[in-house]
Amino acid sequence: MNNVAAPKEYKLSTRSTYYIFALLFLLYFFDYVDRMVVTSLFPFIQKEWGLTDTQSGLLVSVVYWSIVAFVLPVSILVDRWSRKKTIGIMAFVWSMATLACAFTKTFPQLIMTRAAIGIGEAGYAPAGTAMLSGLFPEEKRSRMMGLWNMSIPLGTAVGIGLGGFIAAHWGWRHAFGVVAIPGAIVALLFFFVKDYKTVELVKTDKTDVAYEGRSKKMSKMDIVREFLHTPSLIFTNLGFIGCIFANNAIMVWLPTYFHRTTGIPMSEAGIKVSMLMILAIIGLPLGGWLADMWFKKRPSARLLLPAITTILNALFIFIAFSFMEGKTQYITLLGMGVLASAFAPAAIIATQEVIHPGLRAISYSVCVIVQNLLGASLAPIVIGKISDLHGIKAAMSIIPIFLVISALLFFTGSFFYKKDLDKVEKITLECED
Repeated sequence: MNNVAAPKEYKLSTRSTYYIFALLFLLYFFDYVDRMVVTSLFPFIQKEWGLTDTQSGLLVSVVYWSIVAFVLPVSILVDRWSRKKTIGIMAFVWSMATLACAFTKTFPQLIMTRAAIGIGEAGYAPAGTAMLSGLFPEEKRSRMMGLWNMSIPLGTAVGIGLGGFIAAHWGWRHAFGVVAIPGAIVALLFFFVKDYKTVELVKTDKTDVAYEGRSKKMSKMDIVREFLHTPSLIFTNLGFIGCIFANNAIMVWLPTYFHRTTGIPMSEAGIKVSMLMILAIIGLPLGGWLADMWFKKRPSARLLLPAITTILNALFIFIAFSFMEGKTQYITLLGMGVLASAFAPAAIIATQEVIHPGLRAISYSVCVIVQNLLGASLAPIVIGKISDLHGIKAAMSIIPIFLVISALLFFTGSFFYKKDLDKVEKITLECED
């Protein structure tokens, strides 16, 4: 007689589930405060050290290069060791690296401390994404991902707005010091939450008739095939590039654009951009909710909705920078504020749903590598270089091109989504002891 107890399914109480969600939200918020505070400090640092726009852009790009370099190994730790412990350690590291920025005396020192922020932040998005995918059922995943990602524009807005204000009153070094501490406090709380057990990398053997239906351990080639033989995942990862390039270009250089084209102080320009970024708190949950509703009738909606919102975003930005000035331009950019991140909830969940449950953090880490290496890290220096050569207006006018390409990639990926979803291994998550 078999007396082995059945595994305990990973189902937490509603209170515990949303407590974990709240901690994940706060950490993502402080992640982007620490990451983006430097953008509104550009004029102050440039004045003190005589930096060019290209050098200023490097202060943002180096964070993304560090993320690209470390995200895959950290995500392997997340999937194969512990999500909560890895998250806690990472958040503490990036908070302390931000604090270290306040004590730098030269540009190379600041570059190194900014790189250390990227090392700490490397695996957070994949780890948090994997945790949320396990916490919530598929019919709620996009909307919860949308709510979680609201922390990005809020963190960006607070970082940009608060950085310029603090720098104007007390100096740019104080800005780094003020934003560093809260994230470290939340990081310590994460060690005490409940998580699901590491998922074994097994798959149903469909090749051997004699053993059909049994599970076998996945080989390295099986893992590689999970990524190379899933077309919708490939198109999703490529689609992220243009969207992230555009969003990062806007976040980094729009304050400078307003400062130079309208003559307003940098602190005021930072606040204006912050107000635009905050509008993503409408676009993110709305995009997630629409994707979940549409997904019930048509699974390919996970990528069709990102295609639609991305092409609309390209249209708003094109009109704003090509035909508008002053108040009418800013009003037009309000549409961008809503649409810029509306693609993200469904597209992020796509990287989780069409892959083996034991590879979720690694799956999003691949997306992070692609989007940061070819999108986020290039945007500050590409736009900065074009600005140095041809002016900030010319630099901002090329942004819609990247969005159009991304929309086409998402649309193409939607044709493969249902088939890829159907072939994913079905595994029940188990609660840790």
